[in-house]
Amino acid sequence: MSKFDGYFLRQLLVLCGFFAFVLVGVFWISKAVSLFDRLISSGQTAMVALEFTALTLPTLVRTVMPMAAFCATVYVTNRLNRESEMTVMLATGSSPFRLARPVILFGLICAAMLATITLYLRPAAMLRLEARQAEVAGDMTAQLLNDGQFMHPVKGVTVYIGKIDRDGTLNDVYLSDRRAPERVVTYTSSKAYLARSGEQIALVMVEGTALQMETGRKTLSTTVFRDFSYDISALAKRDIERRQGIRGMPTLALAAALSGGELSETYSQGEIAEELQERLSWIGVSVAVTLIGFSTLMLGTFSRFGLWPQLIAAFAGLIALEGMRSTATAFVATHPGLWWVQHAPALGGICLSIMFLMIAGRPLRLRQRPSADLA
Repeated sequence: MSKFDGYFLRQLLVLCGFFAFVLVGVFWISKAVSLFDRLISSGQTAMVALEFTALTLPTLVRTVMPMAAFCATVYVTNRLNRESEMTVMLATGSSPFRLARPVILFGLICAAMLATITLYLRPAAMLRLEARQAEVAGDMTAQLLNDGQFMHPVKGVTVYIGKIDRDGTLNDVYLSDRRAPERVVTYTSSKAYLARSGEQIALVMVEGTALQMETGRKTLSTTVFRDFSYDISALAKRDIERRQGIRGMPTLALAAALSGGELSETYSQGEIAEELQERLSWIGVSVAVTLIGFSTLMLGTFSRFGLWPQLIAAFAGLIALEGMRSTATAFVATHPGLWWVQHAPALGGICLSIMFLMIAGRPLRLRQRPSADLA
């Protein structure tokens, strides 16, 4: 590797890291604020909210990495051209293909990073996130430990807690059970406690009153109790069994499912092929976007006004590539046998970049012909 290649590659890596850090920070903060508010308001601790946001980082990094690589390539290439460094290299006889060598190496480095994130880190994070979401959704203790507000754990049940002491004592408890329209029961008590035995959760109320209204007979009965236990375990049950998401499945398991593995009984071949090929397509995209950004800017010549037409064309190519990838993903979901369509946009972008580099190198050869003929 020449000094220019090392210099070019270092600039690309530094700028890519900077753009990735900024983009991940912007997306992560905007998503973390709403997630923190929702989890903390439901009784979860700040550590649980931080864990949830950390588990979304692989998805965010995968999303912004191609954009960061593209922006780094365009920015560095434009700066080298504006400072005449690229012009000097072309004047010394270096072809656009020769100058693209550090860009290709940079794209391969980004591809290796995306392969690690997409094929391993993101599925593992999604699997852990789904498990933690199920735990939080079924944690009735956390849902009930909110004082000063009306809560609705399930449809037809309303709970209100006036104050929660440090030792866990619940004060001024109100519970209304309207799940059976013909029999509405309302419990009030001065104090209550949450008791757990295995998977059973009970709300033990003391010094309270139970009001039972029979809507059919239009009667109201009042019962004063010294202590009463209300089983709330049923509130944590779900009407349907949770199916493990395909995004959290290991990549090797998805590959095995295409040939009739265990997942083929849970998901269709279209869903499996779409998820597997979508993961693999990110690897080629990282190479394609860097080459598109570099080759498009190489079409322009030195100008004091910059390379604005080429910059606009490069961003248009990036948007077109993402649009074709979205269309290909939907197509593969309905036609799993044509899985190669998912990789066609990336391959098309690479081929288009090669054509742009050939066009950019042609003026050099044309200028060299007269000097050769005179010799």
